[in-house]
Amino acid sequence: MTAVVVATFAVVYLGMIAGGLPRLQLDRTGVALLGAITIVGSGALTLEEAAQAVHLPTILLLFSFMVISAQMRLGGFYTWVTRRVAALDASPAALLAVVITVVAVLSAVFSNDIVCLAVAPVLADACLRRRLDPVPFLLALACAANIGSAATLIGNPQNMLIGQRLALDFGGYLLEAIVPVVLGLAALWGLLAAPLRRAAPQPEPDAARFAALEAEYPAFDRWQTAKGLAVAAALVAVFLFTSWPHEVAALVGAGVLLLSRRFHSSQVMGLIDWELLVLFIGLFVVNQALAHTGLTHEAVQWLAAQGVHLGEPGPLFVVTLLLSNLVSNVPAVMLLLPVADGAHAGPTLALVSTLAGNLLIVGSIANIIVVDAARKRGIVIDWKRHAATGVPVTLATLAITAGWIAWRHGF
Repeated sequence: MTAVVVATFAVVYLGMIAGGLPRLQLDRTGVALLGAITIVGSGALTLEEAAQAVHLPTILLLFSFMVISAQMRLGGFYTWVTRRVAALDASPAALLAVVITVVAVLSAVFSNDIVCLAVAPVLADACLRRRLDPVPFLLALACAANIGSAATLIGNPQNMLIGQRLALDFGGYLLEAIVPVVLGLAALWGLLAAPLRRAAPQPEPDAARFAALEAEYPAFDRWQTAKGLAVAAALVAVFLFTSWPHEVAALVGAGVLLLSRRFHSSQVMGLIDWELLVLFIGLFVVNQALAHTGLTHEAVQWLAAQGVHLGEPGPLFVVTLLLSNLVSNVPAVMLLLPVADGAHAGPTLALVSTLAGNLLIVGSIANIIVVDAARKRGIVIDWKRHAATGVPVTLATLAITAGWIAWRHGF
């Protein structure tokens, strides 16, 4: 049975690296689901054991914030904010600073992927309308969304998982993360602002084309937006000042939003990222099966004997960085959580796994969303153009984070 589990684990994580399996119509979610089915079907875990392997609080928290983000999208909030920012009478460098700040704040509460999905097409159109090169602004969107989401335990899926599994204090983590996040955003602006000052104006836009594109934007609904913002603000206050379980509070907030006379529940459910939830479930089951074999514990002990102690900040930092770019940040965090120990472990895992996502286009879903939205607008952001920004941003933010963690924890 151990051989079946190891083979399944290997295939699943090869699928995480490659984004699927050769000659099969499977993406990462499909591979993880098939792996979980194999584990249960082979008898490596019973159905009850597989169900117990799934960390339900994390799944519920993810689902609840997907409902809140769906409310904000349907209410036209993201489009309204983006258009208001783009209409500011400001220089390109100042406008870039506002975009970075607003995107980072939104991503810290409403999830980086959702923010990029809603903001990217509107921002691209707004830049073209102002005769600005949209590429620096779109790169700023992707990078700022990733950096900003690292500020809280609800900004992205891996942070939710880390916060729930390690029972991190919401306010305590915010204090740990806010300095490297703010400094990282400043570094991002510094890297992108200088070329903007030398950029030539873009060609005059096609007014008729933009009018047709704007007709596709969701209409701004003041009441529905206010309702979503009120629930989000209430949840942040609950997380900061009460001991109410995060997943329960978030579920209640999602339930309040589902009680709507304006949006049918099917509209909201249609915007839930069910594939991400299934990915989490599949990986929980596969990882638990491997843990049952005892091989992960033996591997950790072997590394310790070689002088590589994954619980220590240096090795944990490096391995998190490497795994996040190899198998993606969520699978990497799932693999490393069992060895996360000490006050530094949670912030290190959350910050490094998130910031590492800016390195390459495939490093995070947010990057892929922005590049795809640009392509649909005829704007090309290839891997070289992204890496020219992503690599220095990643190196700068990780250097800041390493110094901050070392100073905070006395290493």
